[in-house]
Amino acid sequence: MNNHTRKFFIYTRKSTDTEDRQVRSISDQLAELKELAVKEQIEVVDIFVEKQTAKAPGRPVFNEMLLRIEQGEANGILAWHPDRLARNSVDGGKIIYLLDTKKLAELKFPTFWCDPTPQGKFMLSIAFSQSKYYVDNLSENIKRGKRNKVKDGIWPQMSPLGYLNVGGRIVVDKNIAPLIKKTFEAYSSGSFTLRELRDKFNGLGLKRKSGKELAVSNYQKLLKNPIYTGLMLYNGEIHEGKHEPIITKKLFDSVQEVMMRKSKPKSRGLKPFLYRGFFRCGECGCFITTETQKGHNYLRCTKRKNPCSQKYTP
Repeated sequence: MNNHTRKFFIYTRKSTDTEDRQVRSISDQLAELKELAVKEQIEVVDIFVEKQTAKAPGRPVFNEMLLRIEQGEANGILAWHPDRLARNSVDGGKIIYLLDTKKLAELKFPTFWCDPTPQGKFMLSIAFSQSKYYVDNLSENIKRGKRNKVKDGIWPQMSPLGYLNVGGRIVVDKNIAPLIKKTFEAYSSGSFTLRELRDKFNGLGLKRKSGKELAVSNYQKLLKNPIYTGLMLYNGEIHEGKHEPIITKKLFDSVQEVMMRKSKPKSRGLKPFLYRGFFRCGECGCFITTETQKGHNYLRCTKRKNPCSQKYTP
């Protein structure tokens, strides 16, 4: 390939928990890649920066780059390592397919050799597979670590509202816990709907950790969470936790009973017969009601106050 036809995109990616680490890492990648571009006499058409994990398909910046390659804007990619491009089988397959169809002529990495020959594509597919294996293995290790934490009575995720993450454990948030307890107490009285509960306690300052107001669904989820009793529901199983409870198990059970009672469908009541409640019996003074027997409607005295001899009337 002639040098004047070598048009490349630079692609950098880093996903970490800390934004400044992302920016610093990306700037390091860019410096290395720009230096490689000068050394290889490569024309850089555009630079793509992505701050999103590659363990699943669907990265918007990556997809935009591939689309522009298919449209012929560039025929090469500069990246730090194959794992910057793909850590899942779908995206890795897209890159290799673009090489197969000649839409992509070259891939350049400072730390990895690759050319569009069968051997080069084979080595690239191995690199993508290794990247996927790393992600899968890491995910399994994380899941195993969480399961072991739960068995030891330690909540393995972000603390729920009313608790704080401190030293790998959850501890009671002294500012929010009293409001959590009052929320359970108020609902257990049976006097509040979830909507009324939301209005009351949002007004008292109960909010999400992000500062946003809680929705009705948030209150429903909160009231169903046994973690406030010292128990942990994880993967459909209940485990005993080592954290301090905010409410008693008795109060929690009372809330579940109220919620179950309120969730039962209400009776539709009496059928809307036209003359029900309009007339009174001439003999005893009680209301005349209507009922259906064998497909036919009958008027009759309710006979609620005094003995009455009146019979059914079709």
